[in-house]
Amino acid sequence: PTCPGCHITQNKMPRFAPLLLLAFAAQTTAFTFTSLKSNHAFTATPELRRSNFVAAPAKRVARPQSDNFSRRRVVITAGWGPDPIWETCTILSTTSASKDCVEVTVEVTGKQVEDYKIPGQYCQVKVAGDDEAKAIFLAIASAPESSSDEEKKDDSTCRFEFLIKRSDNNGWIMDAAAGSKVDVSQVLGGGFPIEENLDGFKYDFPTQNVLLFACGSGIAPIRAAIESGKLDITPEGKGGRSARLYYGVRSPEDMVYSDRFSAWEAGGVQVVPVVSQPEGTDWAGRTGYVQTALEEDGVAIPRNSGALLCGMKGMAESVTDLLTKAGMFEGRILTNF
Repeated sequence: PTCPGCHITQNKMPRFAPLLLLAFAAQTTAFTFTSLKSNHAFTATPELRRSNFVAAPAKRVARPQSDNFSRRRVVITAGWGPDPIWETCTILSTTSASKDCVEVTVEVTGKQVEDYKIPGQYCQVKVAGDDEAKAIFLAIASAPESSSDEEKKDDSTCRFEFLIKRSDNNGWIMDAAAGSKVDVSQVLGGGFPIEENLDGFKYDFPTQNVLLFACGSGIAPIRAAIESGKLDITPEGKGGRSARLYYGVRSPEDMVYSDRFSAWEAGGVQVVPVVSQPEGTDWAGRTGYVQTALEEDGVAIPRNSGALLCGMKGMAESVTDLLTKAGMFEGRILTNF
């Protein structure tokens, strides 16, 4: 085979080539990259800054659509990561979902709906028409359309729901009125790799049980997974998988989608809400954190189980550690980013 980057075949590779490759690796590993939502900048070593791995400034190309459409499409090309292709879309509604969260429903294009295949995928969203505006990354909370939905799809079904927690820099969408315009990118990310890791025979034991973990607004892609039907969860005795959802929030008034819990339970998902700060409330359910609730409950059949996680880093790391130590295959512990 050819050596990457130097086109030297294995038989003809000089003895010093491994040293060159090691030196190259040492110069290009010390970097960090975080999402724009965290407001943390990309940092790199001086060597990396001088290399060709740093993206060139983005080129913005406006591509107006036909006059028959009110949407404005802008393609941004860059040298790093997927290039956002912006569609100017319309906010249909903003609804309070909890003390600090709002559910925003946006009318999108049929192409965007068609490209949304896997729960856990996301879009970038920004102020309409402002190419300098910083985009926010939002997991799609509504489930992907099923094949039967696609057959009867019309303009009324071309919508995404997003769950957004208020921060210092997102009031522009949290407080937007119905009819406001926003720019929404194409559907991005691979989502939860359910088919690859939970279905089929990749592992020695079939997935019969699914554990779901979410904190705060991280419930959004977990909702999409539950309601998509792709987890094959059914009520007990119906032949599908069993499921349990651990959902952690700070206080009862921070709990989102509580109006959906009964439907999820009827569909075979045992819902375990966990409140970390119940003081001063009438909360009578589980308290603490989702990882402590998992530790208390244990994992009944880890080799036949899989998990989906979305939430704070500390929760995800603790839960992953508990699950792997219990005997769950690490490849069956799925995240969407």
